Amino acid sequence: ETKAGTGFKAGVKDYRLTYYTPDYQVKDTDILAAFRMTPQPGVPAEEAGAAVAAESSTGTWTTVWTDGLTSLDRYKGRCYDIEPLGEDDQYIAYIAYPLDLFEEGSVTNLFTSIVGNVFGFKALRALRLEDLRIPPAYVKTFQGPPHGIQVERDKLNKYGRGLLGCTIKPKLGLSAKNYGRAVYECLRGGLDFTKDDENVNSQPFMRWRDRFLFTAEAIYKSQAETGEVKGHYLNATAGTCEEMME
Repeated sequence: ETKAGTGFKAGVKDYRLTYYTPDYQVKDTDILAAFRMTPQPGVPAEEAGAAVAAESSTGTWTTVWTDGLTSLDRYKGRCYDIEPLGEDDQYIAYIAYPLDLFEEGSVTNLFTSIVGNVFGFKALRALRLEDLRIPPAYVKTFQGPPHGIQVERDKLNKYGRGLLGCTIKPKLGLSAKNYGRAVYECLRGGLDFTKDDENVNSQPFMRWRDRFLFTAEAIYKSQAETGEVKGHYLNATAGTCEEMME
């Protein structure tokens, strides 16, 4: 027997021993999740809730010697309460996650853990995330968009009122020339800006570059006729970042 394996037994472990902590005092910096769950027949609610906390944080199905190389109590998720519901075998499991489990400013990392492969866990017959509380300490790590409403107002040189815009319809099927005509009519008619629908990209009936040229022409023409700054938001989604920049 190796030194690393001393004191560890193979086999499936009971999650309740580590991840069910009803005496835990929630911290202001914890990320809190409420899961509606239905355990598999024969699985206690406390075990199912602890399994959710484990699988979405530091746990695995058995004991590994590398657990001793980290501060498990600091990083583990905790099921701190189980609330039975009126329906048979349904419960709300309340889970607290320490802030250090998640990369700052990353929605992807947050949801990969909380709504990731835990939904395929064998101890559960059904699972649904009902509520999520994200503390200000984590929200502040998100920088937000580079251009807020003030920048938009500065670019359009319009203040003291709401900005009026619309999405061009029909969203699919227009040629680039007709799309540009619709943009012009909207801007000339009094709108501050127009925008692409999210479904409009670079389809055969209207390539992105063609749409850009005709909308630019529409903007310049409407600006010259109205004396106002106008704008159009183009969908620049592409297969790669390089294509988007190009």
